[in-house]
Amino acid sequence: MGITIIDELDLILRLLAGMAVGVVVGWERTLKQQSAGIRTFGLVGLGTATAAAIFTGDGEADAASRVVQGVLTGIGFLGAGVITLSRAQQTPRGLTTAAAIWVTAALGCAAGRGDWPIVLTGTALAVLLLAIDHSVERWAGRRAGKPPSTTARHDSP
Repeated sequence: MGITIIDELDLILRLLAGMAVGVVVGWERTLKQQSAGIRTFGLVGLGTATAAAIFTGDGEADAASRVVQGVLTGIGFLGAGVITLSRAQQTPRGLTTAAAIWVTAALGCAAGRGDWPIVLTGTALAVLLLAIDHSVERWAGRRAGKPPSTTARHDSP
């Protein structure tokens, strides 16, 4: 079987969609002055779309599944690289950016597989979540600059 122009255009569309997902999420992170931005997220989206697109043929579902599993596990190392600990406040920083990298990887995989409803809906939901600022979290009960309490504190007499 030969590769047709339609097949080539479909592949290009999948890779562009993966990169576009990353650029959209990275744009939001760039606007909020985060350490990872448009280029990093664009590369994550493109890379994961490329990895997922390798095995999109008939009868390659098992191989594609393994690739996606490996990508989503491995991308955690990149996300971990943006997490830092603020010694002054004893709180981790960069968790949202790390989560956004992971989501971008998943959306890139969906783009590489050509699953357009997941790509479009997931991208919209990710940007919506990232648009929620800390004032909403404070309204919901988290105090500014304080980590969420996991245990009750009892003062001794």
